[in-house]
Amino acid sequence: MILLLKKLHRYWYFISVLLVFLLFFPYIYFLARRPEKNYARIARMRRWVSVGGSALAGVFFKVSYESKIDWNRSMVLCPNHTSVLDITALTYLCPAPFSFIGKASLLKNPVTRIFFKTIDIPVTRRSKVSSFKAFQRANELVRSGTSVVIFPEGKIDDGFPPQIHAFKSGAFRIAIQNDVPTVPIIIENAWDIFFDDGSKRGSRPGIVKIHVFKPIETKDFNDDNASELEKVVYDKMHSYWIMKNKSYFHNLENLQKICQERS
Repeated sequence: MILLLKKLHRYWYFISVLLVFLLFFPYIYFLARRPEKNYARIARMRRWVSVGGSALAGVFFKVSYESKIDWNRSMVLCPNHTSVLDITALTYLCPAPFSFIGKASLLKNPVTRIFFKTIDIPVTRRSKVSSFKAFQRANELVRSGTSVVIFPEGKIDDGFPPQIHAFKSGAFRIAIQNDVPTVPIIIENAWDIFFDDGSKRGSRPGIVKIHVFKPIETKDFNDDNASELEKVVYDKMHSYWIMKNKSYFHNLENLQKICQERS
């Protein structure tokens, strides 16, 4: 019964986002005709659609900070990735216009398509050409003073409960090459509210908690030691993730031991 209710909530979530999107679509479509001129306005509409749709479905957000953030500064934001809610979490978090780097399949989504054709950056993971063009575009945006969001894990892992997996180097190289800070971000519990796309476990109302670490300056790093920056960010995020979810992982470990003893 609980799973059925969570499946129904998942449908209501997507319907809510679609309804808000359709409400604003004429204006978004008008802005999309001149994306460079209307970049900030399109980013604002993306925020209203995602946050507004989530609110209709009973999903809200709460942010904690390690230090004050100057959102008007160009940065590379590096969040973990466990849920479709992660995109909304970032649009809620960051008041300044920014661009996502995301999988090209989002161009097929009726809501995200217009944003990934205008202000966001689609990338085909297995294509070196696509990856090169995506990171070239990201470099251009960062140089122009715009922040970019890159999920350093690259994708949502199939495992449940999710872990913080090995990072790819692209986000850190962009930050180093443009001498801008990286900002580690942990989205603590989106996976518990809406894991991945919700197709297996459904979703539920709740408050998504976001923790923003102090920006890490990159002036002491270069392409040769980019892996050191990657490790610093990974260690911060992984330690915090384990700390915030230790009770869940501990209970899961005990459950697995009981199952092994009974088998």
